[in-house]
Amino acid sequence: MITNPREHIALVTGASSGIGLALTRKLLSENWQVIALIRSDFPKDDRLIQTQLKEGSLRAYKVKDLTDYGSLRHSLDEIKGKEQRIDILFNNAGGGLSELRYSKQGRELHYELLTVVPYIILMELMELLRNGRLKTVINTSSQALKFTKEFTIDTLEHPKTFRKMFGPYATSKLALSLWTQAIAPQLAKEGIKIRSVDPGINNTLKKGKDSGLTLWFELFMKFFSSPPTHGANQLYEGALGKHHNETGVFLLKDRVAALKFTEYAQRVLDKVSDIYSHEFLGGSVQVK
Repeated sequence: MITNPREHIALVTGASSGIGLALTRKLLSENWQVIALIRSDFPKDDRLIQTQLKEGSLRAYKVKDLTDYGSLRHSLDEIKGKEQRIDILFNNAGGGLSELRYSKQGRELHYELLTVVPYIILMELMELLRNGRLKTVINTSSQALKFTKEFTIDTLEHPKTFRKMFGPYATSKLALSLWTQAIAPQLAKEGIKIRSVDPGINNTLKKGKDSGLTLWFELFMKFFSSPPTHGANQLYEGALGKHHNETGVFLLKDRVAALKFTEYAQRVLDKVSDIYSHEFLGGSVQVK
């Protein structure tokens, strides 16, 4: 499908660790250029990464906090000012928390980071995607969404209860896949395809950092889960594999899977669009 990979450019968020780092290494090893939106530095001892940074095939843009709109806006403006196009956008940055926390905008932090921010990044980088050749967006979702038993917009923003993994994290990933489904027809008019992909269970644990996982699942992940390269391969195949012509779908184990609560898909899209228009843009520009 790809005849001259060096001509292709991917943007990966959360590229400096875990699945994002593995995906970045995979793309670079296959001669892609990679634009990285990162919060922490790349590993200093990673020879491939450091070499590609020096050569310019890997270009890193730092953001202090993805959920801080001022910080995010500054980083995205820098990307728009320096880059010419994006062929594939991998909205991959994420994370889990062990307690209920809220963003500066007053929304539950999982929802802000996992649902709202990927939409903002997509909208802000739309022109670069239009200039791209593959015109593909991959949102990293999670099979945890299957465990969501209740779903409303209000509980997304302000949960009444908190559960590790299966609470706000799962509902936020479901909301991400729902707006992915809802926005697909709109993006198709511009030749852009979008899919949400579950990368599987990967050992992305960091020593000394709260994983946001239950203890039993953290132990399972430590001893039995796949390395991050597995998740990277799932995202890569989700972008370029057998489903590359499909849009709006949720891919689980390289198969199209059904989503729950699809009746809320348009409402989720309307909500994140409203947040983008009135909070991130300050109401000065309306989303088309």
